[in-house]
Amino acid sequence: MTNRKRVAALVTEYRIRSHADNIVTRLLEGYEVHWEIVTPRLDVASLYTDQVPANDISRELAATHGVPIVPTIREALTLGGSELAVDGVVIVAEHGAYPFNEKGQHLYPRRRFFEEVVQVFRESGRVVPVFNDKHLAWSWQDAKWMYDQATELGVPFMAGSSLPLSFRLPPVDVPLGAVVEEIVVVAQGGIESYGFHALEIGQCLAERREGFETGVAAVQCLTGEAYRAASARGDRWSRELEEAAVGVQPHKAGATPAAPAAFVVEYRDGLRVTILMLDGYAEQWGAAVRVRGQSAPLATWFLQSRYQPVWSFCHQVDHIERMVESGRAPFPIERTLLTSGLIDAVMTSRAESGRRIETPHLAVAYAPPAPPPHHARSVHPAYPVR
Repeated sequence: MTNRKRVAALVTEYRIRSHADNIVTRLLEGYEVHWEIVTPRLDVASLYTDQVPANDISRELAATHGVPIVPTIREALTLGGSELAVDGVVIVAEHGAYPFNEKGQHLYPRRRFFEEVVQVFRESGRVVPVFNDKHLAWSWQDAKWMYDQATELGVPFMAGSSLPLSFRLPPVDVPLGAVVEEIVVVAQGGIESYGFHALEIGQCLAERREGFETGVAAVQCLTGEAYRAASARGDRWSRELEEAAVGVQPHKAGATPAAPAAFVVEYRDGLRVTILMLDGYAEQWGAAVRVRGQSAPLATWFLQSRYQPVWSFCHQVDHIERMVESGRAPFPIERTLLTSGLIDAVMTSRAESGRRIETPHLAVAYAPPAPPPHHARSVHPAYPVR
């Protein structure tokens, strides 16, 4: 008799290099942690696919690994029975042919997936750990509902980007309890899809400051002429931090970003975090932090490997397995509750010509994990290699 725990995988679509491939395939076939191959410790007991595109790979992988593909989320969790029959749930509702709203938000069905999971939990009278890829939902209302449901039921809940778990070059972190005066993150990619990753990078640094997290007072998204004017004035974010965040990562010197944007995030305690989306100039993810008492910015590259092993996903899957095994989430779900609200406010501000959005609803307070989740041997030498 095996002691291996079983998970249900719920995905929107499953194709090569999709998030389903980056996460579920690792649970099926293994992954790398610190140049060591890790054999999966969990079994994928069932797979639900909301859409099946022409380039789908789920059917072949499921047949190879003996995983049943089921027609409903309920059956994925009950394994065809009348109650919950798995030890964990992995939700990857990223990618697929889903509509956009008038604000440009991609309407992935994360709340619908989670709502169907919660219904099975309630009917079964018990819960299991849940992982939700990226932001909780495209709207604050849905994200908060999901958070409230998980809190009420006591669901061990892990979510968010894999980028906070990536390698950092140089291998640095904000000293716990440091007085942080400003943070600038410079990132590639689209406003919502990659902007969320950049917000999570900024938040995993900001939450370690003196007093820890107390929430956000206002958000503004600057684009077009408003961005160019703010950049020229140099009074909305630190040019020194911007240059440091660019300098640590690969970038196209002399190139002009096609559609630059700045997310200006004003925290309730006075901290300012600015996300600069400079696609076409920045090629990765860089962050720079001004810590009081330090003469130079603390700057690091959050490395995103383009091809396998894609270390950030390897570390994320390792933490998913640890959560299901232990029944404890590796870091506070409040981080991703906050960043879910932030990206929603960013998209609202952009849609409303850069209006400054006050965010009293984002008074989300929490303490960072201590010690922080491990992300690279060079940062945390004591991380156990299997």
